[in-house]
Amino acid sequence: MSHYHTIVYANEKGGTGKSTTAVHTAVALAAAGHRVAALDLDHRQRTITRYLENRAAYMRRHGNDLPQPAFAVLEDQSVEALEAAVASLAAAADILVIDTPGRDDPVARAAILKADTLVTPMNDSFVDLDLIGQVNPDTFKISRPSFYAELIWNSRTQRAKAAGKSVDWVVLRNRLQHIGSHNQQRVGAAMDELARRVGFRVIPGLSERVIYRELFPKGLTLLDLKQIGDAGISHIAARQELREMVAGLGLPGAEAAKAA
Repeated sequence: MSHYHTIVYANEKGGTGKSTTAVHTAVALAAAGHRVAALDLDHRQRTITRYLENRAAYMRRHGNDLPQPAFAVLEDQSVEALEAAVASLAAAADILVIDTPGRDDPVARAAILKADTLVTPMNDSFVDLDLIGQVNPDTFKISRPSFYAELIWNSRTQRAKAAGKSVDWVVLRNRLQHIGSHNQQRVGAAMDELARRVGFRVIPGLSERVIYRELFPKGLTLLDLKQIGDAGISHIAARQELREMVAGLGLPGAEAAKAA
């Protein structure tokens, strides 16, 4: 029987950097020597699929051999097809990264039930925080967890009963501003309060940088600085950000990925 670690990226809201962090995590772990597979559940946008297809095309054009996860997109949006795709990819992988669409549907819920590590990327704002917890408008304190937080709680409970182990829920604070603000501090305080009540960890994610959009057409990541001809200080800072994010996830091989 194959033993593999499943990382599921899930958030019902779009525009949170979910697919960007998912593909960078997959490549970072592949660079660390893991056999990584990526499954894209969003058969319409196919962001992670297009990213890795662009990466494969770049290697063909330049004759390079870059760390590359195996990948597939789930065309048949059924739970049965999800089970088959997971079994197929996991047969030759020790880490499986699943990128869910920015919506709630039966396939996304079934994927969440497979998570060993569940990652919810969020923009650093009360708009995104509302997904997992409602905030008092006067005190900015959490009044109650949201429906999504309750959904994840129930999914983690089911997973724990079925697999006999707990699920590590990680919330990524993406697009953090480099200069702190009142709003950022309030969001951080509310998120920390909710983390204690609901049971997730909070780690810094990736900042808002143009470089992520520029790398997409070539399928390159910030770990491929040798392939980026005009890499500067901002690229190096962003790469360090990525390394710290992957290490913060606490995944198998995270320290090796940090040094890759």
